[in-house]
Amino acid sequence: MQASTQAPLILITGGGRGVGAATARLAAAQGYDVALSFVSNEAAARAVAAEIEAAGRRALPVRADNADPEQVAALFAAIDRNFGRIDVLVNNAAIIAPQSRLEELGFERMQRMFAVNAIGPMLCAQHAAKRMSYRHNGRGGVVINVSSASARLGSPNEYVDYAASKGALETFTTGFAKEVAREGIRVNCIRPGHIYTQMHASGGEPGRVDRVKDSIPMGRGGQPEEVARAILWLASAEASFVTGTFLDVTGGK
Repeated sequence: MQASTQAPLILITGGGRGVGAATARLAAAQGYDVALSFVSNEAAARAVAAEIEAAGRRALPVRADNADPEQVAALFAAIDRNFGRIDVLVNNAAIIAPQSRLEELGFERMQRMFAVNAIGPMLCAQHAAKRMSYRHNGRGGVVINVSSASARLGSPNEYVDYAASKGALETFTTGFAKEVAREGIRVNCIRPGHIYTQMHASGGEPGRVDRVKDSIPMGRGGQPEEVARAILWLASAEASFVTGTFLDVTGGK
């Protein structure tokens, strides 16, 4: 009897700040229990978890590096122990590095960028599929990959490695969506544009959104909550016939 009243579980990687934190808060408001992974900022992740619990939902913050298969496996094992289900995976965790032209990029930076931004979501989706797929006696589910408008634009002179890693994530979205379409799993991708988050500081330019906002047709940067609403729409039954799709949240750019 309890299973029928149990809240759905959403896992948001990189859920401690920015778009991930906004998605966690909105998911809780919509009735989800929330698991969220973080790498370094435990205080931020625990603060988001406390907000979720204050909203009357269960929260599970877990330290897990997307690029480490053992840590990803431990993350899903913790979800199994605490919730016994997963309904939605949001592959949000990503890194960026200081702005640079290709000639100056180091090999280690390129490797880390792809490990976190492209391989990490594939590892998480692999674990999710084993729990969601009808083939594995799952009840179905949703995977949402968070890409970037840079995958379309290329980010020349700034983040070509980041853009390329997001391009890989998008191709993965297309293939994986087709692979599991008849197994109860929908797979879609969100492309945020210039959003006011702390990520730009990691790229060395905290004020980047304000610098480029005049190039955005709507004339402003986006808020993390605006991306979160798009993610949770794709997660919902309102998007029941939507898979293998890319949704731009870019203000028209």
